[in-house]
Amino acid sequence: MKILFALTYYRPHVSGLTIYVERLAAALAQRGHSVTVLTSRYQKDLPRQQMVEGVRVIRMPVAARVSKGVLMPGFGDVARALLREHDVVSIHLPQLDAAGIAVSAKLLGTPVVLTYHCDLQLPPGLFNRVVDRVVYVANYVAATLANRIVVYTKDYASHSSLLRDFQEKWAPILPPVVLPPAAAGATEAFAEQWDLAHHRPTIGFVARLATEKGAEVMLHALPRIKEHFPYVRVLYAGQHQLVLGEEAYAARLAPLFEQYREHWQFVGILKPHELAAFYPNCDVVVVPSLNSTESFGLVQVEAMLQGTPSVASDLPGVRQPVRMSGMGRIAPVGDSVGLADAILEVLHNHPHYVRPHAEIDAIFSLDRTVTAYESLFREEQQKAQCHFKH
Repeated sequence: MKILFALTYYRPHVSGLTIYVERLAAALAQRGHSVTVLTSRYQKDLPRQQMVEGVRVIRMPVAARVSKGVLMPGFGDVARALLREHDVVSIHLPQLDAAGIAVSAKLLGTPVVLTYHCDLQLPPGLFNRVVDRVVYVANYVAATLANRIVVYTKDYASHSSLLRDFQEKWAPILPPVVLPPAAAGATEAFAEQWDLAHHRPTIGFVARLATEKGAEVMLHALPRIKEHFPYVRVLYAGQHQLVLGEEAYAARLAPLFEQYREHWQFVGILKPHELAAFYPNCDVVVVPSLNSTESFGLVQVEAMLQGTPSVASDLPGVRQPVRMSGMGRIAPVGDSVGLADAILEVLHNHPHYVRPHAEIDAIFSLDRTVTAYESLFREEQQKAQCHFKH
């Protein structure tokens, strides 16, 4: 099968969405499918075309940026040419170009499968409100034209203002989670590198430094946690400098980072094999997200597979990994006291919140996710072929 993926950003850009598509595309390529990714050339030093893990990546030049999005004048023409070559197109939302791709696909008879990753909520301001509305309309048009819409969970989809109108198209598929094993001695070396023997317990936080991730909620929870664990430390893994569209947010939090510098350590962007050494060194990971731009929290499952519980916000979708596994607690959204209490509960009763690896792996299986996508793509391809014959 020839599968076309369309999304605004792709690796090396790091976000939950890009990691999701990278894992899915590579796994489908490994199964013998011809996979192409059409995305933006958001940095001029990125190659226009390349093969990555068996996936052909085509990057379109960016003429201008609109908030966190991009304008790519030649995107539509290239998309139409690629649609003629592929059996199905997988469009990943939110995306400004979604409507145009969906319209072209419908005209050409190419099945459209959307994956709705999250709602878009830009920082306050008139311009961002306009952009937000334009993208919402584009996504709504794409959803109207789509054959099926992949959602992470029914919990999230039922609370989404856009998805509620398309319930008959939902195809719930858990996101792809995979983490390579840490190299021999890597876990111990990580602990030594960050002097974890003298800073316990360790709270893991894996995210871009972005408004919706709730870093300030964790910062404000620290005093309460320090009352019980004076040497606690938060290890923050992920991009924390020059995050696109988040410069003002980073500047606002800078005084808090300075205030808690003895209890908050930035460890930078970690590669998958480094994360495999990171998670076992954490006593708990936190996902204190604030709004519906977070729909699941892949890092929770990565941590759980390494035996580390999670404390997550009580948001639709985000609360599901804890509910499904029992590995952790759910905290009130934006409530530092509630977050601190949930973390303390896990830390004080840690063995109660740990489950066997096999049990977690059975719930969140990469193979099951890829097979579900593969079946969905093939089903829509066959429907399109039958429609064409008649």
